[in-house]
Amino acid sequence: MKTLFKNYINTFKGLSTEVWWLAFITLINRAGTMVIPFLSLYLTKNLHFSLIEVGWIMSAFGGGSVVGSWLGGKLTDKLGFYKVMVFSLVTSGFLFVALQFLSTFVTICLGVFILMIVADMFRPAMFVALSAYSKQENKVRSVTLIRLAINLGFSAGPAIGGLIIVTLSYGGLFWVDGITCILAGILLLNVLHPKKVKIADEIVIKNPQSAYKDINYIIFLFAMLLFGVAFLQYFSTVPLFYKEVFYLSEFEIGLLMGMNGFLIFVLEMPLVKTLEKSLYSKTGIVIFGALLTALSFIFLNLSSWAGVLVIGMLCMTVGEMIAFPFSNAFALERAKKGNQGEYMALYSISFSIAHIIAHNSGMHLIDKYGYEFTWYTTIVIMIVCISILYYLKWRMMRKKDKQFAIN
Repeated sequence: MKTLFKNYINTFKGLSTEVWWLAFITLINRAGTMVIPFLSLYLTKNLHFSLIEVGWIMSAFGGGSVVGSWLGGKLTDKLGFYKVMVFSLVTSGFLFVALQFLSTFVTICLGVFILMIVADMFRPAMFVALSAYSKQENKVRSVTLIRLAINLGFSAGPAIGGLIIVTLSYGGLFWVDGITCILAGILLLNVLHPKKVKIADEIVIKNPQSAYKDINYIIFLFAMLLFGVAFLQYFSTVPLFYKEVFYLSEFEIGLLMGMNGFLIFVLEMPLVKTLEKSLYSKTGIVIFGALLTALSFIFLNLSSWAGVLVIGMLCMTVGEMIAFPFSNAFALERAKKGNQGEYMALYSISFSIAHIIAHNSGMHLIDKYGYEFTWYTTIVIMIVCISILYYLKWRMMRKKDKQFAIN
């Protein structure tokens, strides 16, 4: 056991202090995002919106995310990642608190849209900061550390969020979310100020390439968009499935979703370090992750036994641990070819568009055809995603673009 623990600790060695601070700030921020997994439940249970209305509200969520990611990338290239991150964290904190006071369909759509513009300006700036603070040989593990912070936050967040709903109300979630965002911004001001830190991997690009002209990158983003459409069902329609079909309480839903974050926290870094040393290509690793994610939705349709929910969550969790770190690392490496903010903005936008499509289409499909049909549709989406990744691998091998196909 002692040797196992020592080997686990060794997987974190070599990462810069700045990356650790960035991960800790992300942890504080994400621990407060307990509103997100319960948003669909809050809108249906407390505000009594229909599934169709909830779908449109979640589309406003995704639309704001698209605009915020694009704007964050532009501002990062012009002003630098530090200023964008501070503004995003502090301002979104106040907006999260204000969101609970909105009650009509139109005001909530507008409020969620504005909130996500500000909140998701953080993502491309954070990725550029991560690239700057980490050495070349530590890129994938640095990405993984940030993901661990995110998932540890998501692990604690839903479990605590479910408890807050039971003991207080949904309103308490908005206060906690807002306060944690502001605290994260204050910490960032104090520990990652440009005058106090050093850049580990500063990249100077004389003739930056536009990300929009990088065809292989665009193909990759389309595959990730489809992956996101399926993956995000676990944060909108799947919680409703847990409650309406299996009659789980909010606290039980929080525990089940919290298991995802806890397993990622414990297992992802050793798994990523092992896969880094393997002979498998990045494409193959991401494809395997996509296969496991597709399998998780098959389990949801297999039986009325509640144990399939745990098995499905386990498949999705392992698929996520495998796919996301290496897709993140590819985007960071690709960004060296051009404007980093623009590249990372497009990476974030692919998932923002997935938010628009996933939640709305999921709610509409459930409303018209039921959960079983929705999960089979999601499986088909994942099959298309996997096919595109196979095509990308073939294309990059043929074009001798080995950055993703071989490494």
